[in-house]
Amino acid sequence: MDMSRKLLTALVAAITFSSASFAASVSQEEYDAIAERIKPVGDVYLAGAEPVKVEPTGPRDGAAVYGMFCTACHSSGVSGAPKTGNAGDWAPRIAQGKDVLKDHAINGFNAMPAKGSCMDCSDDEIVAAIDHMIKGL
Repeated sequence: MDMSRKLLTALVAAITFSSASFAASVSQEEYDAIAERIKPVGDVYLAGAEPVKVEPTGPRDGAAVYGMFCTACHSSGVSGAPKTGNAGDWAPRIAQGKDVLKDHAINGFNAMPAKGSCMDCSDDEIVAAIDHMIKGL
């Protein structure tokens, strides 16, 4: 039994090292040719689940940005986020000035990630979301 275990280990090692040697010897052209041969020939989607490519039609308004990215934290006050429409939560922040609000929203502050995790939002869209959250205070 001990001899068969040694033989099996030697066989596995030989296969492993020969595979690694083959992979290291493949040129970029050969790699590209292999990738071309094994790529999928098409995609299958359930009816209604096809990917939709939407071209941006312009900047999003504050309500759209808020609804997509901000509402998760600012509607409930998660991790100390000021709640939308709550004057008590926003008053100390507004007192620091609009530039500080903008800086914190764009660059992140405390638990809030930069741009509230909306990495494709422009600075103007972020400012519009702030304006939406403090509207009517």
